[in-house]
Amino acid sequence: MKKLLVLVFISISVLVNGQENLSYQRPPEEIAKLLEAPLTPFVSFSPDKQWMLLLERSDFPTIEQLSRPELRIGGLRINPENFGPSRGNYTIGIKVKRLSDNQELEVKNLPTPLTGSSVTFSPDGKRICFIQNDASRIELWVIDVATLTASKLSERKLNTAMGGYTWLSDSQHVLFTAVPNGLKPLPEKTRIPTGPIVEENLGKKAPSRTYQDLLKNRYDEAAFDYYTQSDLILKNVFTATEKTLSSAAIHSDFTPSPDGKLVLTEIVQHPYSYLVPVYLFPKTVNVIDLNGKLVKEIARIPLLDYIPTGFNATQREPRGHNWRADKPSTLVWVHAQDDGDPKMKADIRDKVFTQDYPFSGNAKELIALPLRHSRIVWGNDNVAWVYERWVSDRKERVYQVNPATGQKKTLFDRDYDDGYNNPGSVITETNQFGLNTIMIKENSVFLSGAGPSPLGDMPFVDKMDLTSLKKTRQWQCVAPYYEYFITFLDSKKGTFVTSRESNTENPNYYARTLGSSKVTAITSFPHPYPQIKDVKKQVLKYKRADGVELTADLYLPPGYKKESGPLPGFVWAYPREFKSADAAGQVKGSPYTFTRLSWGGPIYWVMRGYAVLDNASMPIVGEGDNEPNDTYVQQLVASAQAVVDHAASLGVLDPTRVGVGGHSYGAFMTANLLAHSDIFKAGIARSGAYNRTLTPFGFQAEERTYWQAPEVYYQMSPFSYADKLKEPILFIHGEADNNSGTFPIQTERFYNAIKGHGGTSRYVVLPYESHGYAAKESILHTLWEMDSWLDTYVKKAKEKPKDEKVNLKY
Repeated sequence: MKKLLVLVFISISVLVNGQENLSYQRPPEEIAKLLEAPLTPFVSFSPDKQWMLLLERSDFPTIEQLSRPELRIGGLRINPENFGPSRGNYTIGIKVKRLSDNQELEVKNLPTPLTGSSVTFSPDGKRICFIQNDASRIELWVIDVATLTASKLSERKLNTAMGGYTWLSDSQHVLFTAVPNGLKPLPEKTRIPTGPIVEENLGKKAPSRTYQDLLKNRYDEAAFDYYTQSDLILKNVFTATEKTLSSAAIHSDFTPSPDGKLVLTEIVQHPYSYLVPVYLFPKTVNVIDLNGKLVKEIARIPLLDYIPTGFNATQREPRGHNWRADKPSTLVWVHAQDDGDPKMKADIRDKVFTQDYPFSGNAKELIALPLRHSRIVWGNDNVAWVYERWVSDRKERVYQVNPATGQKKTLFDRDYDDGYNNPGSVITETNQFGLNTIMIKENSVFLSGAGPSPLGDMPFVDKMDLTSLKKTRQWQCVAPYYEYFITFLDSKKGTFVTSRESNTENPNYYARTLGSSKVTAITSFPHPYPQIKDVKKQVLKYKRADGVELTADLYLPPGYKKESGPLPGFVWAYPREFKSADAAGQVKGSPYTFTRLSWGGPIYWVMRGYAVLDNASMPIVGEGDNEPNDTYVQQLVASAQAVVDHAASLGVLDPTRVGVGGHSYGAFMTANLLAHSDIFKAGIARSGAYNRTLTPFGFQAEERTYWQAPEVYYQMSPFSYADKLKEPILFIHGEADNNSGTFPIQTERFYNAIKGHGGTSRYVVLPYESHGYAAKESILHTLWEMDSWLDTYVKKAKEKPKDEKVNLKY
């Protein structure tokens, strides 16, 4: 690979060099300035709702930063220079806003430069902890809210490769993982191997998806041990004393009990695997006290490489160990009753158990579930909500359980793809332990939801009586705004915070009171990109040939008038699978949302004179016993034809000049559309997978293996039809893609197949980039590539003789 960038272009009519030495390029300023617009601060609230944190976010690292040393082992990406994750965005500024008078205040003595992460309030809201990520060490810092002064909390170097920190409920102690003292340097890898690498399977079924960054040899194992081991430290924030609770172990998780007297730990154990990542490695689950003494060994979990295929598959052993949030020290866990195998017939799939300290008696069964356990939201002695799901039929049930008596009743039984009937999520509040539990007022709870409807999302807050289950609407968003619930400020007074936006107003935070229409601004963040303030947005509703209802977000350039004629178009989409046409056809999103820009989205091209069709519905439906992917290609082409035809019927889109693009599964979609239709002039496929035989144990929402459905795998793979793909296609792929299934070889082999059949294609490899691109240089260059491709093959497209040469902008 070239040091900076490998670019390849092959054309039917033009013979050029197979490779170019090309430096990073910058797209037109209309695009570049939008990408470089300042980011709006991230916001969070203190537990007592007296303070709002305003966290200034970093934008993009440089390619130099991305190219620094990185270990890719055990499914992790580790910076060997500081024992932390090698990739991430940081907090580069911290301010606090006092909500009583809306005054914004500076924090003194922050590290310079600030590269913070994991910024959290203590349970009492009097302190704020954060991690400072320097190039050679990671530190734990604390801010005293009373003085708004920051200071380093410990001289120990943190290890956050798998660990981090957490507050105890007393707000006086913090648990964190530190690099072991006296750790000697890791020996250099020897050039001469001691023998071959051998893997063996003796008749045990061990199917696995295609994982990246796995261990490959004994040296990788040693490096994994070295960079993930840590000491678990208990720090007293007031006295500055430190105590080591567990030393030189791989702490994959550690959770203090609600009363702050015990710690639930998960520690990774040998033997490791070269086929699965660390979260499937063996581990022990223990409870220790604040002196590090073992209270109880809870479970020994073996290597989990045996888990069957399928989205409802899980481990045979107890799983999901945690603390009951409303009790001082009660453990809760889930145990599969079907050996974790969704193909096994079973009336009860999961059971949930609890056990009180000192964990000496028999565990108590909380509930038996006919579907797979999803989550629990704890309330009080008499109320807990237990969720279960089953992916294959999109079923979700929510039960209200009385933890004292075991009595239960069904609250909701629904198709979770059915947004129109989504009751929302139960609203929680912080309890005496600093943990979130269901907010229960006079035998009622509150629900907040996005409020999908035929008119688009209209978020709401409902009140529900726990006895009758009757719901009454307390508040709902009103057009022309998109506004949604954030948190209650004072549940007794009914005051709460929302985020509100519109097509022309960027999101800001507001205070409201239930039963009142008065709204008070809390923030006044400026418009991040005023140059697109006059962009026109419209949610289109139309039908596929088979009657399935579809939607797309149409964006038109500022000042555009239909009399000026139809525009070239750019369709951007990501297919989704559904088990019902009704659910697939529901309106997604809101016509009143602010136009947000992400580095990977298509909206930039509205400023380049395109009609942009974002979030175009591409549902793949399989009702009853039919699997969605059995007719994937036919449904995909029909959806694409429908969006182009409808936009053309409005007079805003030139159907002879439309491009299509997508990222990941959207790239897979793009290649299939070009291979199986002539709807589009060109395509852009980023970081996709194109040969499904390379993901033989399932992909996306496909649970069947290649050997169970070989025809589906073949027909869905655009690689199988490389000889049919004649429209120009631009491939972009991160050299270090770590997403399951999207190895860069997917694009490399597909490009070579198209090249071998004389197709028009370009293959761009971005050095050091993962599945999502990070470096500013890489993103700007990606936008330049996309703009050049669209300009050449879509905007300026024309019918041409096959021997006519194409003049490229490259």
